[in-house]
Amino acid sequence: MEETEEQNNNTPAVKRSYTWLWLALAGILIGLFLKLFAFEVLHVSGTSMAPALSDGQSIIVNKLQYGIVSPSGDRLLVQWNKPEREDIVVYLHENKIVVKRCIALEGDLLEYSFDTGYTLYVGEKIIPLTELQYALMRTCDKVPEGYVLAVGDNYGESYDSRNYGFVSVKSILGKIVCN
Repeated sequence: MEETEEQNNNTPAVKRSYTWLWLALAGILIGLFLKLFAFEVLHVSGTSMAPALSDGQSIIVNKLQYGIVSPSGDRLLVQWNKPEREDIVVYLHENKIVVKRCIALEGDLLEYSFDTGYTLYVGEKIIPLTELQYALMRTCDKVPEGYVLAVGDNYGESYDSRNYGFVSVKSILGKIVCN
């Protein structure tokens, strides 16, 4: 008796190979979804967030904390949450991924002092400014709506909102959840 081609395709070995193929494909699709929209592992480069984050340290970013990030990774498509004070966030600045701490939120008052050099006060927090940073910020007495002031913990080594201005909440791509 001769087996037909249809009977050969129904052998247990062929069914198992299709099962493994479907499982592998499902795993790849789930991994791609998680990488694009849910979590990402990044490595810190530089000392601007020391001592909280050190150079070369791996961090996990929760991309769903504030909304759904576009697949291109440059903005939020849908927003359902806003950063809170002290959140360590990730955003793009000049096409580079930046990790900084939110120290002031929209509507927060900004006060300046010259008692001990150029100083910015956000509530009880004291942030040193250079003369150039002061010149860039002095016209702002509060954080504009839809923006945050994001600064590196290592004030002297950090290039941050004091240099390039406030960060749009829509450009914040996630929150550091594990470091």
